Amino acid sequence: MSRSLLRSTGVVGASTMASRVVGFVRDVVIAQAFGAGAGADAFFVAFRIPNFLRRLFAEGAFAQAFVPVLSEYREQREIADVRDLAAHVSGALIGALTLVTVVGVLAAPVLIAMFAPGFLADPEKYALAVEMVRITFPYVFFISLVAFAGGILNTWGRFAVPAVTPVLLNLSLIGAALWLAPVLEIPAVALAWGVLVAGVVQLAFQFPFLAALGMLVRPRLRRAHEGVARVIALILPALFGVSVSQINLLVDTIIASFLVTGSVSWLYFSDRMVEFPLGVFGIALATVILPHLSRQHASAAPESFSDTLDWALRLVVLLATPAAVGLGLLAAPILTTLFQYGAFSAHDVEMAARSLLAFASGLLAFIAVKVLATGYFSRQDTRTPVRVGVVAMLSNIGLNLALVVPFAHAGLALATTLAAFINAGLLLRGLVARGVYRPRPGWGGFIARVAAGNLVMAAILWVMRGEPAVWLGAEAVVRAARLGALVATGMVLYAAVMLALGIRPRTLQAPVARGE
Repeated sequence: MSRSLLRSTGVVGASTMASRVVGFVRDVVIAQAFGAGAGADAFFVAFRIPNFLRRLFAEGAFAQAFVPVLSEYREQREIADVRDLAAHVSGALIGALTLVTVVGVLAAPVLIAMFAPGFLADPEKYALAVEMVRITFPYVFFISLVAFAGGILNTWGRFAVPAVTPVLLNLSLIGAALWLAPVLEIPAVALAWGVLVAGVVQLAFQFPFLAALGMLVRPRLRRAHEGVARVIALILPALFGVSVSQINLLVDTIIASFLVTGSVSWLYFSDRMVEFPLGVFGIALATVILPHLSRQHASAAPESFSDTLDWALRLVVLLATPAAVGLGLLAAPILTTLFQYGAFSAHDVEMAARSLLAFASGLLAFIAVKVLATGYFSRQDTRTPVRVGVVAMLSNIGLNLALVVPFAHAGLALATTLAAFINAGLLLRGLVARGVYRPRPGWGGFIARVAAGNLVMAAILWVMRGEPAVWLGAEAVVRAARLGALVATGMVLYAAVMLALGIRPRTLQAPVARGE
């Protein structure tokens, strides 16, 4: 079973990596074309609003509520009942999304005033952001249905298709920046149109795969459907609990809109760097274990449930810590190599590197929250993450206010990191206190060995990375080659230390096999 989970995580991670690589190309194109000016700031705010709703509802609350119920139906009922559930859930979802989309488009001026109030002082930037929101907001409709389709595919073990689908968004934005932007009066508006087109294409991409499973059902709407009622009951609290980190990022955006021009963009580009390992590994792992944990809970297998969580958390510690160390130490070289061309200046690199260092410090917590929250959602418990999320969100707001004055935009990133550790700590304590998660022996030695590997890797990277001026003065090819060498050296060193200290793949597989 552990090998199957590891293989599935690898498939999702590889698919997500392909998407993120294309996403980096997308960000390079956007940075070169638009820099960190008013047009880029307006787009990032306009895109963050529907993107926030996507993560909060589509990939967040909806996925975490729908997959456990769907898994239970598949485990305990006939296929006709499973298809009936999917048909009625899709009907209810389409009705709700239509209403939300209409309200969002009409309320675009209010949304910008709420999420970027600092833009009100610049009428041109405010008007541009409002126009972009009206174009991008329908993306919520399409991408939420994509998440519905992805939940079905994941429940059937078809992880690769939902994971690779975001590539289409990145390709659409690249095409919009390269070919549509030059012919528009306001070039940045092309990015908004790219988002909308991507939503349509991503949804259409899912249809053949659903049909192959026999799950391309006609939407139906019935108020009294038992399964739909259960999904709705789980969604309501999960709407908040699952995406506290996204709410924290929105709070960051609101405060950053009052800071100097470029602050929103610096936070965006540094957040994108953290999103790479978070997506490739963290979200991939949470995606894979959700249907698996849901089946274990439905089958009344508490020991296997606990062992799956233990296995996942060990992988988090093993892989998230070196990624965090590497991002922190190589923040300026990474940003210089990827973005410091065209309109993206050396000053932009320096500012974005500060927030990237702060975000990277929280990578372990960001990924742990994804895995730990899945431990609750797979048991159809969405209330506990809400209570924990309230504490984390209030902590983030307080930390934002305390840190933004001395550290500007980097203080906002640091506050988000600290709030994520609070979130992860409380989620872990709750699972242990309830006996849902019982850590297997050997954690102390495991952490010590991981720490040793990170220290060795950090020392070598510190010596090899050089001064920022060396990177700024180098050609693109030289930057890329040098960065690639640094990353490869860090990975090889860390892996070598881990192997020397006895950390091997079979070591991670053994705990999960108990009791099965």
